[in-house]
Amino acid sequence: MKNRYIENFEKSQIETQTANKTIPNFKAGDTLRLGIKITEGDKSRIQNFEGVCIAIRGNGVDRTFTVRKIGANNIGVEKIFPLYCSSLEKIEVLRIGRVRRAKLYYLRQRKGKNARIKEKRTNA
Repeated sequence: MKNRYIENFEKSQIETQTANKTIPNFKAGDTLRLGIKITEGDKSRIQNFEGVCIAIRGNGVDRTFTVRKIGANNIGVEKIFPLYCSSLEKIEVLRIGRVRRAKLYYLRQRKGKNARIKEKRTNA
C-alpha cells in the first residue's frame, strides 16, 4: 500500500520516461536487444546488448529486468536494467521464449545446448 502522493509522483515519472520511447511487452525467456546510450567524454554512442531476459521484478518506477548473454570465452554476463532508465534508448524483442517459470536462474548452471530456450510458435 503506497502513499497516494508517491503513486502520483511515480506515475508522472513513468509518463515523462515513456513519452519519447515505447516499451514492448516482454517476459522472462524472451530474447532482447537493448540499445544502451554510452557517454564517453563529450561523445555518446549506442551500444547493443543482446541476451535472454531471465527475471523481471518490482513495479512502477522500481521495475527492473535482468538480461543474460554469453560473452567471450563462454563467460556468462548478466546486467540488471531499470525499465524506465534514461540511458536505455530502445528495447527490441527478437524471440519469444516458451518457459514455465518466472525466474530463469537455472540457466546459470547450464552450458551449451542445454542453455537454449524453445521458441514460442505463432500461428501465422
